Amino acid sequence: MIERQHWHPVAALDALGDAPLAVRLLGEDLVLWRDGAGAPHAWPDRCPHRGARLSLGRVRGDRLECAYHGWQFDGTGHCAHVPALPGFVPPAGHRVAACEMRAEHQLLWVRLAASRHALPVFAAQDDERLRKLNCGPYDVATSAPRVVENFLDLSHFAFVHEGWLGARGAAAIDDYTVEETPTGLRATQCKAWQPQSNLHSTAPAQVEYTYEVTGPYTAVLTKIPEAGSVALPDWRESIALFVCPLEPERCRVWFRLAVADFESGDDKLRAFQDTIFRQDQPVLESQSPKRLPLDPRAELHTAADRASSAYRRYLSRMAITFGVC
Repeated sequence: MIERQHWHPVAALDALGDAPLAVRLLGEDLVLWRDGAGAPHAWPDRCPHRGARLSLGRVRGDRLECAYHGWQFDGTGHCAHVPALPGFVPPAGHRVAACEMRAEHQLLWVRLAASRHALPVFAAQDDERLRKLNCGPYDVATSAPRVVENFLDLSHFAFVHEGWLGARGAAAIDDYTVEETPTGLRATQCKAWQPQSNLHSTAPAQVEYTYEVTGPYTAVLTKIPEAGSVALPDWRESIALFVCPLEPERCRVWFRLAVADFESGDDKLRAFQDTIFRQDQPVLESQSPKRLPLDPRAELHTAADRASSAYRRYLSRMAITFGVC
């Protein structure tokens, strides 16, 4: 699967402590663990000896010990010790196949197969005028592509987020522009009338959005409301969507906020994002099929769906098969 060559978020950075952590990615079980120096590792969650879950084991210094027979594996994945045979020197083939792993955006990312694909970019990450904060995870009973497409969709605001990001009396969507990019697509000049576009809205406002797909299961939006409609001066925000495809019809979602708000508490900022996504979740989980159809004849489309239609074409060009049909 081409999806194995892309980076995917699998856990929050602070979720990995001293004990091994079991996670799932693209239908595969993985174990995450930190060695004595604090370096994180990601391996298949299966001991090559008798198939027990390595996540049931424990960390001993710079080694991960299997709970079944106590085999110990060093940070490279090589078996360094077999307790039943103290004098045995395990050969090179006695090993676990390690996966690539990196920490970025307060998340742990894994790539199952080597490639030239870079981690998804979040341009606002380096903007010191904006505060960064993660929200989630949210476990969702639908495919990762369905979640990304919903993130790109403007025309559901007036109904799913009525009174917050939209109103039924202002559901019309103006024309907007979509162009292909090396990582997916970019949609500009997207506008929506919103009663409360953010936590500090003081009045309904026309809000301009820019969307960018940065990978098969990742996207970023930036939004700027009309001047004078927000209590904080020079308000702006950028939100990254990072989705972990657990199974073809099940995923885990994080949002990374970059906002011009250094006053509100973390809980308050997260509560607003929780409210918006909890409105989306039951609709997302109701969609049938749960996997995103890539055949343009499978579902109906209009000009208002230009961004989501472009996203489907992008997945087809990339030969994505996980979470689509």
